[in-house]
Amino acid sequence: MSIDPHPRRTFLRRGSAAIAALTGLGASQHLTAQTTLEQLHVLCSGPAGSIPDIVARRVADQLTGRYAQRLTVENRPGAAGQIAVNALKAAPADGSTVLLAQGAIATVYPYLYAKLAYDPVLDLQPVSLAGEMTLALAVGPAVPESVTNVRELAEWMRRYPKLANVGSPGTGTLPHLLEAMLFRAADAPWQHIVYAGGPPAMVDLLGGQIAALVLPEGLFRQHKATGRLRVLATSGATRSSYFPDVSSMVEQGFRDLVVREWFAFFMPARVPAATLESTSQALRVALARPELVAAFAESGMVAASSTPAALAARIAVEQRYWEPIIRTAGIKAE
Repeated sequence: MSIDPHPRRTFLRRGSAAIAALTGLGASQHLTAQTTLEQLHVLCSGPAGSIPDIVARRVADQLTGRYAQRLTVENRPGAAGQIAVNALKAAPADGSTVLLAQGAIATVYPYLYAKLAYDPVLDLQPVSLAGEMTLALAVGPAVPESVTNVRELAEWMRRYPKLANVGSPGTGTLPHLLEAMLFRAADAPWQHIVYAGGPPAMVDLLGGQIAALVLPEGLFRQHKATGRLRVLATSGATRSSYFPDVSSMVEQGFRDLVVREWFAFFMPARVPAATLESTSQALRVALARPELVAAFAESGMVAASSTPAALAARIAVEQRYWEPIIRTAGIKAE
């Protein structure tokens, strides 16, 4: 099963149609005129400088003075998003607080953790998609230059299993799950090396301490350009616009491996419907602005928005996708 089902494209088409309709009606001016918020508080599940932080602050810049007079971004990282979600749960359900987090808090973590401090259905109200990123598999100097694709990497790993160390930014992250799926499908032995985030894993990849690493593709662009690492495959349904010379996992015969990291906005579950819709509309307009789209692209992201209903439907689809994969792989996190 692909993680890029037809409903997703339907959701994005609906979001694009909504943006076009709103723009035609002068929606951004209307939203400014109807602003009732003095301040909007944006909680972020990632630390300063992380991809979620970049998303939260870029969107906050677009909303300031348009949807709310003042915006603050508060980083609440740690515990697989549970700290940030708990802060959202404790916030008043009046529309003054939103959470920007990775979609995994609703789609993956409920099956990965034996006990969560929140229920994604009861405690989170989906508002809008924010952005998406394709993942990529890269190898460093520990792997011979003769290895140019996933099949060749798997063959090298079978020959040298003691060298088949593969890093990830954490147990249960999407890069880790994709590695588990990919190397199982390729019948390759591998050792999972867990890091506290992507940067230290990248350092060891470049230094030859680990053989391979999966991260969002944008993080590999600079080092690929200098030849310090090689990107062997990307996880989108089609080739990446950043790496048009690299074939996707689908092209290499792994047809079910279409995985994209995504981020979304959530509000407390008891937010009134009218408040939820006005916030979602404001986010959809902000995410369509050319300057934000360009800023996201610089970080290897695609700006994307959705209605609350479309985001809720997407979460349900991906929950059905990830649950059996996590259970079959036997991946658990504490």
